[in-house]
Amino acid sequence: MEVMNTRGWVHCGREFSAAEIADLCATVAWLPGLPRQELAATLCEHLAWSTLSGTPKIHACLEFLERLRVAGLLALPALRPSPPRRCAPPSAAVEPIAEESPVHCALSALAPVSLEVVRDAAVGAQWDALVARWHPLGFQGAFGYRLRYFILAGDRRLGCVLLAGAARAVAVRDRWIGWTAQARRENVARVVNNSRFLIFPHVRVAHLASHVLGQLARRARADWLDHWGFEPLLLETFVDPRHYAGTCYRAAGWQLLGETSGRGLARPGQSYQSTPRQVWVKPLCADGRDRLCAVPGNSRS
Repeated sequence: MEVMNTRGWVHCGREFSAAEIADLCATVAWLPGLPRQELAATLCEHLAWSTLSGTPKIHACLEFLERLRVAGLLALPALRPSPPRRCAPPSAAVEPIAEESPVHCALSALAPVSLEVVRDAAVGAQWDALVARWHPLGFQGAFGYRLRYFILAGDRRLGCVLLAGAARAVAVRDRWIGWTAQARRENVARVVNNSRFLIFPHVRVAHLASHVLGQLARRARADWLDHWGFEPLLLETFVDPRHYAGTCYRAAGWQLLGETSGRGLARPGQSYQSTPRQVWVKPLCADGRDRLCAVPGNSRS
């Protein structure tokens, strides 16, 4: 099958040359009987298309193959029916959330405050349930790169923190970093979003939030490296100015860059509208912006 003009083929931050498209189409034609999942895994290996932690981008590859199929550049193997899904055993159910007694005291009166990475699935389910119950935005799950924390004072839980993948494009953030479109595609995975920050409503301790954010900035690089295999360079978060002033972020040394436009692309041909959010950032190392602006030689993300 002959390849048409392929200039401008970019998918999930990866730009594909005409030669790569031709090789990809030839590989698909050479392996007509391979299931799509295995085909995508094979192509990711051939193209060295993986995340910063080395995981093949199989889902992104499947999406790209479908784009090429729709464009008439290749034919894909027929979809195979998925096996029936098994229901989770009753023991996997989340235990009911117990009512907690109030915690009203000075920060100095608490046991040492710490952040505990959630590693166990059962503990993760408890974290999910607590955030879904008490966070103003609720919670329906986290996908892709993410890291959950419990905020502890001794063995008592005071709140929850979630770090997750950054927004792909934020105008005020991208101007502040100063990176090119290519550098953003290469390095956006090194920006991490503090997408949930919750102090439980029965906990009222002055300066606790900024104290926790200070700890988070000091250990996020090491925790992310340990869990995902690469270091982040910048933390970001979005604050709704109708309800919050971002005081704890300011007290913890975060920088207010401005506001989002309130517009965003949900999927091709569709958009969503929301109220503007404040954009706060916290560099995790002195040369973080320079490193975010660098385009690794022959690097493929």
